[in-house]
Amino acid sequence: MAVEKILLHNVDKPNSHKLDTYLAGGGYEDLRKALAMGRDDLVQLVKDSGLRGRGGAGFPAGLKWSFIPKDPSLQKYLCCNADEGEPGTFKDRIIIEKDPHLLIEGMAITCHAINSDKSYIYIRGEFEYGAQILEQAIEEAYEKGYLGKNIMGTDFSLDMYVHRGYGAYICGEETALLESIEGYRGQPRKKPPFPALAGLNGKPTVINNVESLACIPGIIRKGSKWFANMGPEKSPGPKLFCVSGHIEKPGVYELPMGTTGREIIYEVCGGIKAGRKFKAVIPGGVTAPMLVEKDLDLSMDFDTMAQAGSMLGSGAVIVMDDTTCMVRTSYIINRFFSHESCGKCTPCREGTIWMTQILERMENGEGRPGDVEELERLCDNIFGRTFCPLGDGAVMALRGCLKHFREEFVYHVENGRCMVKGGF
Repeated sequence: MAVEKILLHNVDKPNSHKLDTYLAGGGYEDLRKALAMGRDDLVQLVKDSGLRGRGGAGFPAGLKWSFIPKDPSLQKYLCCNADEGEPGTFKDRIIIEKDPHLLIEGMAITCHAINSDKSYIYIRGEFEYGAQILEQAIEEAYEKGYLGKNIMGTDFSLDMYVHRGYGAYICGEETALLESIEGYRGQPRKKPPFPALAGLNGKPTVINNVESLACIPGIIRKGSKWFANMGPEKSPGPKLFCVSGHIEKPGVYELPMGTTGREIIYEVCGGIKAGRKFKAVIPGGVTAPMLVEKDLDLSMDFDTMAQAGSMLGSGAVIVMDDTTCMVRTSYIINRFFSHESCGKCTPCREGTIWMTQILERMENGEGRPGDVEELERLCDNIFGRTFCPLGDGAVMALRGCLKHFREEFVYHVENGRCMVKGGF
């Protein structure tokens, strides 16, 4: 499947992270073009493109920008969410490490659009190498006048900072991210007020993730119609899919939004590893309920995945073959969520631990009658009752397993072992 690369255009070039390489490919010319445009025109251009946030929620980017007050006396911020803590997700990392100036240019254009002169990249604590690459790239951009005072001879000025996180998954949630940057414990805030009105330091703030911001230069260069005409009408544009699991060719692939799961698995990635039989796929990171064979021809976009009872999420496609034990899979996923719960609210703090304990008992052959029903009851008591979506994500992952593979859970309880030959 031949696709023009926009987001991954530079990543295979030698020294792709260097400014000279980026400039040789026309880098920062989109910023120059954007600086000659009015701010309202920039916001409208991104609105017209139909770009939806690539961090998981899929909220329209241009609409989010338009919520920022226009009062020039107000300090405004842009925060780039580079936390990327969702298991199975590694798309933002490749942009950070291989083409950091694409992100910096996208951020600079966004800051001009919202009239912000200060921006932060909140990067996942484990991405030590990526943080170093970003800091070097930002230094290069300052030296050449793409950051700092009076950029490209205009009255637009911008300072950009890298803020390293501390390895907490919850800081991928936008308000917990803000708390962390401010020096507090990473826990979500109550909304409203929303960040667009009261975000970082209580000031209007836009929060977009790496892939979303990396789309901006391409929209400036090729136009909103180009972007809007790629893929489904309500979920257009190029999309980075990071594919892992029992697959012949794992990796990050740039494809049109709306590519089907079957095309990704069998045409792009070469099929199931070692010729095994397909069993299930998680389409958007482990918070997204898994899909089965009958769902493979669905369009991989925000709305279609939601209609199928799952989520496109971060675009992390995790493929599982017929040796996968779904009880063990659920245990591993829920162990992660219980460990990463920030502890702010009881349903998530306690409920995810209880689910993990039950699943661990079942996996160890010590399941009890009623355990499956107890898991379902816990799901009902957690979903929609937590302070932020972390608890909901744990529930949706487990519900997806129970929906399609309930018999495996029952078998574990009744027989004290897995019904799947070959193990996990």
